[in-house]
Amino acid sequence: MSKRDYYDTLGVKKGADEAELKKAYRKQAMKYHPDRNPDDKVAEQKFKEVNEAYDALKDPQKRAAYDRFGHAAFDQGMGGGPGGPGGGGFHGGQGFEGFGDVFEDLFGDVFGGGRTQRGGPSRGSDLRYNLTISLEDAYAGKTVKVKIPTAVTCGECNGTGAEKGSKPQTCGTCGGSGEVRITQGFFNMSRTCPTCHGRGTVITDPCRACNGQGRVSQEKTIQVNIPKGVDDGMRIRLSGEGEAGTGGGPSGDLYIFVKVKSHDMFQRDGNSLYIEAPIAFTDAALGTEIQVPTPDGGKAKVKIPEGTQNGSKLRLRGKGMPVLNGTGSGDLYVMVQVEVPTKLSKKQRDLLEDFRNATEKKNRPQEESFAEKVRRYWA
Repeated sequence: MSKRDYYDTLGVKKGADEAELKKAYRKQAMKYHPDRNPDDKVAEQKFKEVNEAYDALKDPQKRAAYDRFGHAAFDQGMGGGPGGPGGGGFHGGQGFEGFGDVFEDLFGDVFGGGRTQRGGPSRGSDLRYNLTISLEDAYAGKTVKVKIPTAVTCGECNGTGAEKGSKPQTCGTCGGSGEVRITQGFFNMSRTCPTCHGRGTVITDPCRACNGQGRVSQEKTIQVNIPKGVDDGMRIRLSGEGEAGTGGGPSGDLYIFVKVKSHDMFQRDGNSLYIEAPIAFTDAALGTEIQVPTPDGGKAKVKIPEGTQNGSKLRLRGKGMPVLNGTGSGDLYVMVQVEVPTKLSKKQRDLLEDFRNATEKKNRPQEESFAEKVRRYWA
């Protein structure tokens, strides 16, 4: 009986990208999963077909071969398709990938190509999670729980890929070494075993829960410790919390990318914090004392010296952000904004007129300095 087209099996068009393939695969796999369809032979067969189709199309090289040759790309003496008992991948000597293996073994290994074995134990993918926190959380530090959709080791087979009561069998092609010897002219060298793809074992009875993959999709809850002083754009690495590896390989890592929300009171620059404090021009002239908030939720007194000018910067030592992974804290800077009064009453205007008439040049040093510069320029 002829096989159904892989694209039709997944329900996607031929030009579908990687994201569309993955989305379609998950939908079909969930629909026909054995756990949802117990003792349903039709659903079980469709589940295998979906996995076989996705295994072929997710790999660019296999997909290119399939797009060109169809199912014949996998049937030329290979003993099965990409999702067959051999644990995934191609199973033969002279198919599309077979030529690639020979070429890479002959030229990559001889000339130092450093080719990695295919299909052997491989490290799981790293994952990324974007976490948004407040400035207060960055100041005090925080422990949060995040939910990550990922691939975890299959609990039914403990990652072996074999059904309960069975286990992977030693590969008859390579005798369990994962490599076969080939001779090409004067060269005698090793190449990855085309049957087990470097594992040294083959799965004859795939696990029903994971279809022989050794891992399943699952949402995992992970506790993340946000250290004091973390800044916007920093990342936190959680070793081994990424996707589970295949074939007994190690798990990848999880990277938490931190986004610190902007604050309506404080502006941050490294460990320094800045806050704008508007004061009356009379307070700036006569001097006063004000209170400003601090990032820990407290208050701090700030002395405004007599004659403080607009834009002056007053420092509060140690009131800024904690030093990440260190000791001490940055500083909090109070940026003085001298406010000019508006909507004056007649009495206020009269008082200001009297004040203006009473002022002397020494009371306005910056104004006099500017006037002198202008006179020299015009002269």
